[in-house]
Formats: sequence, C-alpha cells, structure tokens
Amino acid sequence: MMLMQATPVAVTPAEAPTVKLDLVALFANAAWPVKLTIGLLVGCSLLVWIIAALKLMQLGRLRLSQGDFERRARHAGTAQDLFQLAGARAAAPGARVVGELHARGQGARLERLRAVADRAILVEGQAARALMWLLAFIAAGAPFIGLFGTVYGIMDAFVRIGAAKTASLPVVAPAIGEALITTAIGLAAAIPAVFFYNWIDKRVGDFLAELEASAAEWVALIAEQPEAIDLVGPGGR
Repeated sequence: MMLMQATPVAVTPAEAPTVKLDLVALFANAAWPVKLTIGLLVGCSLLVWIIAALKLMQLGRLRLSQGDFERRARHAGTAQDLFQLAGARAAAPGARVVGELHARGQGARLERLRAVADRAILVEGQAARALMWLLAFIAAGAPFIGLFGTVYGIMDAFVRIGAAKTASLPVVAPAIGEALITTAIGLAAAIPAVFFYNWIDKRVGDFLAELEASAAEWVALIAEQPEAIDLVGPGGR
C-alpha cells in the first residue's frame, strides 16, 4: 500500500496595514491646552532660527569691521594716528574702545587706561551677546513646556477611558499620541537652541579675546605717548 506524500503549501503572511503619522489630525483633535502649548513651542522654534540668523549676521559684520580696523591700526606708529583712525572707522568695536581711551584717558596712568579698556570691551561683549538669554531660556524651558502638554494629554486620555468605560487602543491611542507630540515639538525647539547658543557663545568669546589682546597693544601705545590725547582733542578724532 503506497502512502501519498503531502506537498507543503507556502502560506503568504498577511501584510500589515500601513500606518502613517498624521500630525495635522493629532493637532486638530487635541484639547485646547495642548493646542496652545504646541503653538507656543512652534513660536519658540521659529524664534530660535530667527535669533540665530540675526546673531550670525551681527558677528559677521563685527568681525569684518574689526578686521579692517586692526589691519589699519598695525600701521599706526603713534597714539595720535590711532585716535584719528578710530574717528574714521567708528563702526568697528576696536575703534569704540580706542575712542573711550581717548575720551576718558586724559592724564590717566597705565592702570586706569587698562580699566577704561576693560569697561569698553565689557560694553562690546554685552552688545554682542544681546538676545542670547532668549536662546538659553528656550533651550532650558522648551522641554518642560512640552512636558506640560504631555501630562495634560495623558490626563485627558484617562478622562476618555473613564467616559468610554474601556481601555481599548482606539480610545487611548489618539489621546496619548496628542500628548506625546508636544514633547517632540519641545525637543525640536530646545535642541537647535542649545546648539546655536553654544556655537554663538564660543564665537563671541573668541572675538572678545582677540579684542582684549588688541586693546592691550593700544593701551601700551597710548601709555607711551600720553601727550597725544591732549594734542588730538575731541574734535580731531
């Protein structure tokens, strides 16, 4: 008696349904506090990029004008030449430092000239770091703002569970998705803010260090020729 050998039949697994993340639908169905949080975070994210662009353009202008002033200042053999150059290139940070040395350095000793230069450099640093506090605030606060939206969304999910009297995924999943999206947007705002803050702060620090080194040379030149301050006069700059 012959036994029939069964031929194995290949079973094709059913394809999993494709699920797409619809951010617009999540936002549209979210509660109004979550919508408000998302709007605030989106505004913070846009603000980060605007501030970064403005600061990079500002630093570019400062470096360009300062580089031109320093190249010309190397050829200044006397304090009088330096003061006249500062008057002609008033837009450069170094020129403003030299201008303060001329305005407040009459009859001053070397220590006072250094103090005047340090004060002028401090003012330049404050101007170069303008709006940096806002980047720091967004970098530190955006994740917590997003977390607030997440906590509220999870609370809303529990309310829906209580109203539907079931913890099935169709009831819970949309609410949790709406909640987690705020954390994601908070991180999307905070991460560029941290990056740009550190990068711009490093560039500002390098710029100020170069300005301090140049100011030390200018102070030494002016201290060697204190009579040049009186010879030039306020109108000769």
